[in-house]
Amino acid sequence: MEIRSSTVLPALREDIELHTADGLTLVGELALPPEGRPAATLICLHPLPTAEGMMDSHVLRKASYRLPALAGIAVLRFNTRGTTSDRGTSEGAFDGGESERFDVAAALEYAEFHDLPAPWLLGWSFGTELALKWGRDPLVQGAILLSPPLSRATDADLDAWAEFGRPLVALVPEFDDYLRPEEARRRFARVPAAEVVGVDNAKHLWVGEPYVRIVLDEIVKHVNPAAYPLPTEA
Repeated sequence: MEIRSSTVLPALREDIELHTADGLTLVGELALPPEGRPAATLICLHPLPTAEGMMDSHVLRKASYRLPALAGIAVLRFNTRGTTSDRGTSEGAFDGGESERFDVAAALEYAEFHDLPAPWLLGWSFGTELALKWGRDPLVQGAILLSPPLSRATDADLDAWAEFGRPLVALVPEFDDYLRPEEARRRFARVPAAEVVGVDNAKHLWVGEPYVRIVLDEIVKHVNPAAYPLPTEA
């Protein structure tokens, strides 16, 4: 069977709740490999909720549909405070990336409590800002950034990540609306462990199955190299 944009592969899927230090309940889903222990874990941080970003934003949804079965990777998705998807609405209200620090911490605490191995952050757009600002936790193995705008996250956050020392992989579309590969390489140069991957012809939203496959392959290449490259059939 050819893997297409609508393909949903087997996984152990469970609706979950995260509980923040400031008293909110966030809704989410954990997708585990159908057999065996995960090789690693992705904690997904979605795009801007005021621009329709949510845990079901298509790249994150497709990661949860494919990577547990194809790469043995657990995928944890959730709605940040005030965000709605088919899964439901998380309590609280959007705070521009500030109080969302508690949301990131709650996801990491869930991963630790449930013994999810080797957590990596997967941020997309606004989610990359959350990863850079609030993801420097000893539990985190590294971060993969899709379409990082580097607007809320500043050079000071990049310097802090450089000190943190974990791998940082930025996938930057050639025709991104906010930050393009040449400028991204200049900005991320202050992080020795950073790798910037420019993606030809891609745009900020990664629309199109060829671009989704590039993204998922790059994720697996860093998070579970033994499963790289991903098959195109299942």
